[in-house]
Parts: sequence; C-alpha cells; structure tokens
Amino acid sequence: MSLNLGSILMGSASERADHPAVVLGDQKLSYAELDRAARGFAASLRDRGITPGKQVAIMVPNLPDFTIAYFGILYAGCTIVPLNVLLSAPEVTYHLEDSESVLLVAHPLFAEPARKGADAAGVPVVWAGGDQGDTVAQLAAADPVDALHPTSPDDTAVILYTSGTTGRPKGAELTHSNLLINCAVVVPRLIPVTRDHVALATLPLFHSFGQTCIQNATIAAGGTFTLLPRFTPGEAFEILQRDKVTLFAGVPTMYFALLHHEGGGDFDLSALKYCMCGGAPMPVEVMKAFEEKFGVPILEGYGLSETSPVASFNMLHRPRKVGSIGYPVWGVELAILDENDQPVPGGERGEICIRGHNIMKGYWKRPEANAETLRNGWFHSGDVGMRDEDGCYFIVDRTKDMIIRGGFNVYPREVEEVLYQHDAVVEAAVIGIEHESHGEEVKAIVALGAGQSVTAEELIAWCKERLAAYKYPRVIDFLEDLPKGPTGKILKRELRK
Repeated sequence: MSLNLGSILMGSASERADHPAVVLGDQKLSYAELDRAARGFAASLRDRGITPGKQVAIMVPNLPDFTIAYFGILYAGCTIVPLNVLLSAPEVTYHLEDSESVLLVAHPLFAEPARKGADAAGVPVVWAGGDQGDTVAQLAAADPVDALHPTSPDDTAVILYTSGTTGRPKGAELTHSNLLINCAVVVPRLIPVTRDHVALATLPLFHSFGQTCIQNATIAAGGTFTLLPRFTPGEAFEILQRDKVTLFAGVPTMYFALLHHEGGGDFDLSALKYCMCGGAPMPVEVMKAFEEKFGVPILEGYGLSETSPVASFNMLHRPRKVGSIGYPVWGVELAILDENDQPVPGGERGEICIRGHNIMKGYWKRPEANAETLRNGWFHSGDVGMRDEDGCYFIVDRTKDMIIRGGFNVYPREVEEVLYQHDAVVEAAVIGIEHESHGEEVKAIVALGAGQSVTAEELIAWCKERLAAYKYPRVIDFLEDLPKGPTGKILKRELRK
C-alpha cells in the first residue's frame, strides 16, 4: 500500500487549483502554483542525487518557501527535518549530523548559524531568498516531477527534534500515516470548516502544532492559511481583519498579548469563529477574559511532538471544561497510569499515557529511549494528569523538569551543561519561574569556585552565545552551595521554594 503525506496538496490542487493556498501580505500562492513549485523542488532534489528516504532539513520561518520545500521533500519521497530557526551554529551542526541530513534549506536572516553549522556538518545549503548561492525559487522552477514518490504508511515523513530531561535532543520519527490522519482529525472533526476556511499561521511551522493544525490541516481541507512570520499582537489583529481569518491557533502568551493590546477591540473580528490553544497550560482567567472581550471560544488541546501532535481536545459537541485538555481525539486512547503502568481510579493522579494512530514510530536511532518511552504499548508522556467522571482530562503537574517558555520547551540539563562549561561555575541548576506573559521564565542558580568571580550579566551573555534565544536564562542567582540530598543530587524542589 502506498501513502504519502504530500497527497493532501496533490488532492487540493486537483480540486481547487485557483484557490489561494498560502498568503503572505500581498503575495498569494494558489494550490496550482504551490503544487507546481513543490514538484519542481522535488525534481531538483533528484537532480542533485538526493534519493528517496534521505533526510533534508528546513530552517525557515513562516514563509511560502517553508511550505514549498516541505511538500517538495515529500514529493521526492524524502524525509523532512524541521529545525528551529533560533538554533545556534553548534546546535545546527548537531541536528544535521544526528539526523544524517544531506541538505539544509535555510533563510538568509539566520545565515550565520546556518552556514557555520552546515559547514561543520559538511552539508550544503539552499537559501530561502537572497542572491547568495542556490535558492528555493531556483529549485522550484525546475521541470516538475510527474507524480508523488510512492511511500508506505509507516515510512518516516518528518523527524521532529524534541529534548528530554537527559541527554541531547532526540528526533521523533513521524510517519506519513501519523501526520495524515492527525491533520484529518483536526479538520473537520475538531474544527468544522467551510470552503472559505482561513487560518492564521503565526505558530512556527517548524513546530508540530503549527505544522499539523494550521499548514497541513488547512491544505487537506482546501482552505487558505495566511502567514505571520513573527508574532506581534498589532500585526496579528491587522491580518485577522484583512484576511477575514476564521481560525486562530496560538500558545497562551499570544492570547495574553492580544488580550492586553491597546486598541485590540477596534478591529473587525466578525469572521473569526474558532480559537485553538496548546503548547502550554492556558491560564483560566486569561481564557475567560479573552472570550468575554472577543466573543470567540478558545478550545484547548494537548499533544506532544511524539503524538503528531494532537492527542486530546475540548470538542464542540461535548461538555467544555475550562482549564482542561479535553477528551481523546478520534482513534486515540488516553490513560492515567501509576508507576507500574496500571490504571489509577478516576480523580487520582498518574502519568498521562497515550496510544493510537498518532504515536511516533520511535526516536531516531535511540532504542533505549524507545524502550523506556513506548513500553507496554503506551507512549509515556512524562506529564501527570487526572481524569474526571465525564472522561475529561486535566494536567496537574509534570514529572519532568521541562520549562515551557512562551510555548517552547526548555530542558534544564541542556542549559546547565552550558553553564558548567564556564570556568567559574562549579554547580548549576536551572528551574522555571512564573512569568506574566511567557508563562515560565528560565532561571539559573549557580555556585562559583573558590576565588572565582563572574557577574549574572556575563553568565547570561555566555549562555546567549551558545543556546537558542528562547533557552538561555534571563535570571541568575548565586549561592555558596546548592542544596543536595543524601546522594549528592541537587534538590531543585528546595530551590523552587
């Protein structure tokens, strides 16, 4: 059996050739134009000797070139490796080498880390714009391939990198079946849409939320998504009004910014029918205030990169509970399990575990991590939750130390490793602290070596040079000695107090 995620574009291009697929300001790409560009990009990959099954990385913000490259890679039968555009050069090198990518598609805005990282990995770069070297536009202009390369449902379509509490980021292998079914679950099962569906794409398309729920779901439905590469509330309001957006999806910090934007109530949002929220828990008071001000329901859901990502959602036809993550989506099971992987009674806490069509094939070349995370037929999320009497799920805590800053996952150990690289630091612990707009902020607590001296500003600058912009700590405190347990483990619970 053949199945390729690229078939969603092929189908919509056949049915709605002249309908706008992607909008960026005054620039519009119809489905026919997007399909033609993707086919040309696929042909160029083949001309370069990039054979089906190879990995191609994309480091591009929310621009049409991202979507052209994304579907071009699929049409060629290759695997997409989306990279966060904020990665530093060493992080780019790591991701390219670990994924065994043979090409990097990057935007000139991030030329320095992209070029340095790719050079160190020995990987050529194609640019999404500019006039230096090969560009996406040049590749897309090649004679198009005739058809999608046949892939099987279980072939890997996308490798999405996600960090853990230990070690370096791991690549979650998402199959063509995982991603195709997940975007079909979103639209129209969760969000009923008409042929005039318009979604605002300001969630990063390199992230699973924006990729599945906005780009892929919209293309599968034959709708339009309008791009906002860098979110600001003012620009978001202008696009919501100008393009008559019907669906907005964002993380809590975006809703916070929209709610408190001066003059936000002056825009015509009459076309807006649905708002989706994920990536981090939504503060209940922010949700209530937003809905009251704009008259649009915010439907909160839950998922992870490893779950393609949608696992649960507050559905329109079931009782909606503010502050919950809703109910399992079609074809997906959720369970609350104890430390022995046994179900706990309703109302009691345990780990949220998931199984269904949305679960990744596994972590790329990480058999030990797979054995731990995918044990006994369930994906173990690391999140602590509970289920109420109506079958609605709530997240109440996290078993991992992960920090969610503005919807991006920050893993303390990665930051701590950078701090430990500084000669003056002998102990370091990183925790999340409450932040009004970002949800959580990254805070480091360090102890210095005898006779050593360094300021908080200097350590912040040190981290900023070596980590993506959302990862480095904005707050640093100093202690003579960090609190430890009997085994010498630093007690982060004491630091949080």
